[in-house]
Amino acid sequence: MRRPGWRDAVLRRDDGQVTVEFLGMTPLILITLVLMWQFVLLGYTFTLAGNAADEAARAGTEVPAGERQGACAQAGLEQLPDAWSGEVQCVTEGGYVKATVRLQVPVLFPGSIGFPFEVTGHAGAVEEVKD
Repeated sequence: MRRPGWRDAVLRRDDGQVTVEFLGMTPLILITLVLMWQFVLLGYTFTLAGNAADEAARAGTEVPAGERQGACAQAGLEQLPDAWSGEVQCVTEGGYVKATVRLQVPVLFPGSIGFPFEVTGHAGAVEEVKD
């Protein structure tokens, strides 16, 4: 025969178990969230670099060759949010305007420090012939 209240004694042994498990998992959950956010920033930086390169190449085709680098760089940098800094280069080869955009990937917060590597976006467009 079982004593009265044995169930309460068994349940009392597990008091606080959920709290202990949650505290043990909290660092792992936070690290996972930080890494996911950093990957989002990395992907967004790739998207920004590609879009800025597209716009720079398009703008480079619409101006004479002597003004191309300035118009190309200006169009590419206008597409970037203030928190992302980078450089835009345009080259003309055989009637084809190629734009390259290099951006730093921010660490956790856009506008803060960046990783020591760059994300590069490339685009090209056929040079418009003006008669």
